[in-house]
Amino acid sequence: MKEVHLFYAPEALTANLLPDEEAIHAVRVLRMHEGDDLNLTDGKGHFFEARITQCTPKMCRFDILEQHDWQPHWDGSIEVAVAPTKNMDRMEWFAEKAVEIGCDRIVFLSCQNSERQVLKKERIEKIVVSAMKQSHKAVLPQVEPLTRFADYVARPFDGLRCIAHCYADADVGAAKQELARIAQKGRPTQVLIGPEGDFSIAEVKTALQHGFVPISLGQSRLRTETAALVAVHTLNLAMSLS
Repeated sequence: MKEVHLFYAPEALTANLLPDEEAIHAVRVLRMHEGDDLNLTDGKGHFFEARITQCTPKMCRFDILEQHDWQPHWDGSIEVAVAPTKNMDRMEWFAEKAVEIGCDRIVFLSCQNSERQVLKKERIEKIVVSAMKQSHKAVLPQVEPLTRFADYVARPFDGLRCIAHCYADADVGAAKQELARIAQKGRPTQVLIGPEGDFSIAEVKTALQHGFVPISLGQSRLRTETAALVAVHTLNLAMSLS
């Protein structure tokens, strides 16, 4: 079966040019020519069938033939806020897989025990675009830059707010609930995942004061990026439309 390449053209409805990197990939790498058909998404919920009308080694112009709306296969928004690990390869892996599974927003947190205080958001965004195309989705998840924990938990949010941590219930004054049991279809949900050294007890208590529910992701002790991905997968299954 011939592989179907999906191109990202965020301004497809207002400009009939592929972005430079996408044009180079289409023309130089895939050796596409005038008259060839393109499959596009604008990352805003639409797929397009298009045809190349003009191209050079650095430019690709197209006409849209058909437009199709895309419906995510989960009902509700999935947002994971995670403290980035010292090794960014692990965060890049998480971002790629989270998008492939299906999520709406990835936020990176600066916490008391964080191993990393600098993050190249542009690099993550490129990985997210690539994962969106590879998994044939038409909505580009939002990626937020490094955000202070206190600022994030203080934001208003109309939905289920969860924090995963490794402390005993008595240490923070609240019992954990299984994420799989409390996640609901159609309910916007945030999940906080801490650094390898976990959130501080003070951070957990601050989150609880802002309406976060302490959760468990199972019996195994998980690495940061694994816990974040388990949270995405658990919510995706709970919100599945199938």
